[in-house]
Amino acid sequence: MTGATVARTGKGATVQDGTVRQLLFGRQQSVTVPAGGEVRSDRLPMKVKALESLTVTLYLAGPTGPATFHQSAQATTYRAAGDHRADTGGAAFTEQSQSWYYLSGVEVAGGKDDTRRRAVVTFGDSITDGYGATVDANRRYPDVLAERFAATGHPRSVLNQGISGNRVTADSTWAGEKGVARFRHDVLGEPDVGTVIVLEGINDIGASVSPDWPGGPAPDVSLAQLIQGHRSLIRQAHAAGVKVIGATVTPFKGAGYYSERGEAKRDALNEWIRTSGEYDEVVDLDRALADPADRDRLAPAYDVGDHLHPSDAGYRAMAEAVDLDEL
Repeated sequence: MTGATVARTGKGATVQDGTVRQLLFGRQQSVTVPAGGEVRSDRLPMKVKALESLTVTLYLAGPTGPATFHQSAQATTYRAAGDHRADTGGAAFTEQSQSWYYLSGVEVAGGKDDTRRRAVVTFGDSITDGYGATVDANRRYPDVLAERFAATGHPRSVLNQGISGNRVTADSTWAGEKGVARFRHDVLGEPDVGTVIVLEGINDIGASVSPDWPGGPAPDVSLAQLIQGHRSLIRQAHAAGVKVIGATVTPFKGAGYYSERGEAKRDALNEWIRTSGEYDEVVDLDRALADPADRDRLAPAYDVGDHLHPSDAGYRAMAEAVDLDEL
């Protein structure tokens, strides 16, 4: 990577005048990221406000080979030929997509030393990732959760660690390591984490009966294996002193991989989450989003249209179902 800048976001591909700041890596502009590895930039003194958007621009002078990316991020990435790190206008950025490339996160520090303001990680699949939410509007459920904290006058970092297609119990060539494996890096590897909300399992259930699962047929995951996976996440969190909240799996009747056998697993897993006492707290997203006329379906107002993913209103209902005092 030849270099990178960060700036306050403007409209579209533009950034605000006078805010472009160069990032350094070991006091150098360029850096080589090892295969399968990651790098962090040097610290940059730059004040940011709660809910403020930043634009990170990466310049890659030569061919890189296949690029790692975060698919369907519900946010636009803009691309241009040549070095446009210092541009404030967006005219050069003639290509765009809705995936993020290379960049995995932005870390912020500062504020009062208050344990109740430690970071909250939302961990899960596409329903945490925000698939189907309005693009560039920040209406995923973790976004709305961060807005709720900001509205109290006590902002708190909310990290979205959702990966579309991800499963608790099985790796994927296209949707990342299984949840029990990536939890250590994606949750416990983040700085100053106090709480994690776990919402995952629907892809394990649906893929078990889906002949068209990307990458080939998936293993038939039993309820016992799902519970074992959730217990692994709970143990890992507790060993690191992190509070762990279990979210019930949301309705999916009518979705492409729905089956009555899968629904029976979902009901049983949710009953375990609610009643086992193994999670520190429970947020019942199943009941928050269910259609009163058919509890196995998403309420029409909360359904983006595929009977699996919430609409903007559904994501807001999810965030509002979380008790901030439990976090």
